[in-house]
Amino acid sequence: MITVRKSDERGRANFGWLDSNHSFSFGHYYDRNHMGWGPLRVINEDRVIAGAGFDPHPHRDMEIISYVIDGALEHKDSIGNGSVIRPGRLQRMSAGTGIRHSEYNSSKTDPVHFLQIWIVPEEQGIAPGYEEKDIAAASNDLQLIGSRSGRDGSITIHQDVDLYTAHLSAGSSVDHTLENGRIAWLQMINGTLALGDTTLNAGDGAAIAQEDILKLQARTDIEALLFDMAA
Repeated sequence: MITVRKSDERGRANFGWLDSNHSFSFGHYYDRNHMGWGPLRVINEDRVIAGAGFDPHPHRDMEIISYVIDGALEHKDSIGNGSVIRPGRLQRMSAGTGIRHSEYNSSKTDPVHFLQIWIVPEEQGIAPGYEEKDIAAASNDLQLIGSRSGRDGSITIHQDVDLYTAHLSAGSSVDHTLENGRIAWLQMINGTLALGDTTLNAGDGAAIAQEDILKLQARTDIEALLFDMAA
């Protein structure tokens, strides 16, 4: 079963400095039919103007992943980390027992465009933590970039989630097997993709359950994220 979440059906918040689209309920946007999918709680597509950003604020008991699509995102947190994340580098922050952080557009001239992803951890009360890694895109394949064990050079996510990037050129395809008892979410970033008989465009998402083989066929060059999760 594949249920599409169209890009233009997402919640939206525009504060001038921030233009954000919410795949799931977030902040002032509430939709009881879209509260998350499995342990995946938030996917916000954020665009922040030059020099602006999120002032220091607290979190607890959440895995927070930043995936930069375009531009540069500057991170600072209360456990001593600070860096600038650009496309091709992935950031994971475990809020655990409590952490404060800020995220700013490090450019004074150009916007930053990124996905903010929240995943509910398997256990509450873990120690706060931070990790970032380069994620070289695999051409016309799925590339594992996050996993519970941190296998194959991926970042560690404190939940039974395998996170993949998909970079496919027009006309190429890739299959992914969903093991019994697992669900998935496919988040389109750029391009047009056929997921079986379903067409997805930039910004669309798809909740996937009770499927064995996912067939991804690129109709244009595409970039997407695939979450393979315990149900």
